[in-house]
Amino acid sequence: MRLAERMSHIDASGIRRMFELASRLENPVNLSIGQPDFDVPEPLKEAAVRAIREGRNGYTPTQGLEALRERISAHLRRRGIEHEMVLVTPGASAGLTLAFMVLAGPGDEILVPDPYFVSYRQLARACGARPVYYDTYPDFLPRPERMEEVLSERTVALVVNSPNNPTGAVYGEQTVRAVVEFARRHRLTVISDECYDAFWYGEPPASPGRYYPQTVTVNSFSKLSAMTGWRLGYAAGPRWALEAMATLQQFTFVCAPQPVQWAALEAFEVDFEPVRRAYRRKRDLLYRGIRDHYRVKEAAGAFYLYPQVPAEGMTGEEFCLRAVERRLLAVPGGVFSRRDGHFRLSFAAPEEALEEGAEILRGLAEELAP
Repeated sequence: MRLAERMSHIDASGIRRMFELASRLENPVNLSIGQPDFDVPEPLKEAAVRAIREGRNGYTPTQGLEALRERISAHLRRRGIEHEMVLVTPGASAGLTLAFMVLAGPGDEILVPDPYFVSYRQLARACGARPVYYDTYPDFLPRPERMEEVLSERTVALVVNSPNNPTGAVYGEQTVRAVVEFARRHRLTVISDECYDAFWYGEPPASPGRYYPQTVTVNSFSKLSAMTGWRLGYAAGPRWALEAMATLQQFTFVCAPQPVQWAALEAFEVDFEPVRRAYRRKRDLLYRGIRDHYRVKEAAGAFYLYPQVPAEGMTGEEFCLRAVERRLLAVPGGVFSRRDGHFRLSFAAPEEALEEGAEILRGLAEELAP
């Protein structure tokens, strides 16, 4: 008995390792989890229950409910994002999987930002393609000149992620225009992961789909509506790519859960501004609590900080293991990058946990720093 060869290129998630450590600790201060700490809004719960009770429990068209696709399309148009088709998916992870699978195959290369969300590297490998990393350190913004350095004749697509996981960076208009001009010049498809597009604390993020039609925009209801366990997302973009993704979804995910699709119709009616204000406060609490002890950029979006390890020569993994000894859970930077000199903190946590976590981190820095 044997596994397929592709599995030899797939690594277990380092984030899951933190979940396992959390289960062994008594009263951990958990700043590792990347999911909102608020509940699904009541109107969405009621809509899901109503759909279940009314018998709306079977398959939907692979593309998703027409009413939901129309609502998503209207939302994208208000943001100026060009698209010819919308596909509802069981989570943004499914949307990313489908996009990678229809755009890349054996011998192809996909440009991936470093640091990166953990799935990009593994999805490229699962398709038989090669992830090629363009460096975004130290400010975590993409630059065409860095992409040019790693571009080859085998490059078929380019991944961008704003607001960014794990760094909290947000790409403004000037940055995005430069990236899409690079993609247009080299005839690349852009895969734009915008799962945190509602979480921004200054200037809103610019979307590549606004300036470049050959963009597959992937998004999720998990962060906006705290529906992480309900598994609902969507992809939008040029018809030639989205039709291929829909065809593949027929034979893989089939469709997204119907009751959840009905609930998502209510998501666009919920006022998200109070949540954004609350998360800005959480960001400020954690950032101000550690900024005098760590090299760290203030997150412009998402709900993560990405500080540098305070001790020279220590890896992010070594630092996080030291933090575990003090009941603090964070994720090593090596999970998200070819470098392992940082660690990721999530401020999607109660304020008491953020205060306690900042206190632990200050103590660690004083202990480790020269």
